[in-house]
Amino acid sequence: MSGPCLGLRRGCVLLAVSAAALLLLLLPLPRGQRPAAPRRRPPPAAARRSPAPPPPPAQPAAGERGGGSPAAAGSGGRGRGGLARSPPPPRGRPGPAGGPAAERLELEDIFIAVKTTRKYHRTRLDLLFQTWISRAQGQTFIFTDWEDRELRLKAGDHMINTNCSAVHTRQALCCKMSVEYDKFLESGQKWFCHVDDDNYVNPRTLLRLLSAFSHSQDVYVGRPSLDHPIEAADHIQSDGSTTVKFWFATGGAGFCISRGLALKMSPWASLGNFISTAERVRLPDDCTIGYIIEGLLEVKLLHSPLFHSHLENLQRLQGESVLQQVTLSYGDPENKHNVVSVGGVFGLQQDPTRFKSVHCLLYPDTIWCPTKKIS
Repeated sequence: MSGPCLGLRRGCVLLAVSAAALLLLLLPLPRGQRPAAPRRRPPPAAARRSPAPPPPPAQPAAGERGGGSPAAAGSGGRGRGGLARSPPPPRGRPGPAGGPAAERLELEDIFIAVKTTRKYHRTRLDLLFQTWISRAQGQTFIFTDWEDRELRLKAGDHMINTNCSAVHTRQALCCKMSVEYDKFLESGQKWFCHVDDDNYVNPRTLLRLLSAFSHSQDVYVGRPSLDHPIEAADHIQSDGSTTVKFWFATGGAGFCISRGLALKMSPWASLGNFISTAERVRLPDDCTIGYIIEGLLEVKLLHSPLFHSHLENLQRLQGESVLQQVTLSYGDPENKHNVVSVGGVFGLQQDPTRFKSVHCLLYPDTIWCPTKKIS
C-alpha cells in the first residue's frame, strides 16, 4: 500500500477513536452507576417514635397561686394543666381541747336542714326567710310534709317534700330525719346541721364553730336537753336484754355532724335504715341520732353552750352575748315571754320572737331594719 493511503487511513482511525471518546463523555451514565448525593442517616429507633410531650408546668410553691390566663383563673381551678387553682387550705391546727384538726371552711360547705310542717309554713317559715335564711339561702333546705306552691316559689328545689306524715309522732319525725340525712349525703357538702323551724341560725358563728374542726373527722356537736345521758334497751347489738347509755343533742336547739362521721352512720341511717333503727330502739329522731353516734359508733357528743332551744330559760341570754350564739329560739304560746333579752331595735309587740331585732343587730344594712334605735 502506498504511503499516502496508509497515512490517510491512520488519520481516519484516530478521528474515529476521538469521536467515540467524545461520544462516551457526552452520553449519560446508567442510573445504577450515577454518583449518588450524600444521604442522611436514618434516625435511631427512639427518635422515630412520636415526639415526647412537653414537660408539665412547674407547680406553684405552697401558699402561691398557680399561673394561667385570666380566663383559666375564673374557671374555679377545675381545669387541667396550667389553669389557676385556689391556694391549698392551711395546714390543720389542733381543735379545741386537743380535738380534730381545723380546716378552711366556707358557708357553702354547710348543709342546713330546717324541719317543719304544713301548719307552720306561714307563721314560722316566713319569719325565717325574712331574717337568717336570707343570708344563707343557698345552704338551707326546708324539709316539710306538704307540697306548698308559695313555699316552692321562695325555696325552689331547696324545698323538700318528704311525704312523711304531718302528725307530730316519733315515726313522722324519724321519717323526716331520714330524708334529711340522705339528702345531705347526696349533696357532697362537708357538714350536716339540723335545726327546727323555731330556730334562728347565726351563719357567722356557725361557720366559726365548725371551722375549729375537720369535716373528715368524727364530730358531733350540739346541746343536750337533759343533764344526764339517757338509757335505752339495746336491740341492735343484743336482743334488748342489755341497755346502753348515751348523750344526744336535742333537735330543738340544733346540732351538726361532720361528713366523716355521717358516712360511718350509713349502715344504720341511710336509705331508710334510720327509720328501722329508730323503730327497733323505740326512740325519736334526735335520740336515735345520739344512739347511733354514741351508742354504736362510740363517738362522744361535744357539748356546746352556743345552741339554744325553747326548753331552756332564754331570758338568761342578754346583751352582746345574744349575738355570739349559734342558734336561738323562743317560747311557745303557753310561755311566750321566754325569749332572749335584746332591745334597741323593735318593741316586743312588733317582734315577739326577738328574731327581727337580733337580725338587725347582726345585719343593720337589711332594708327593712329601722335606721333609728328605740331608746
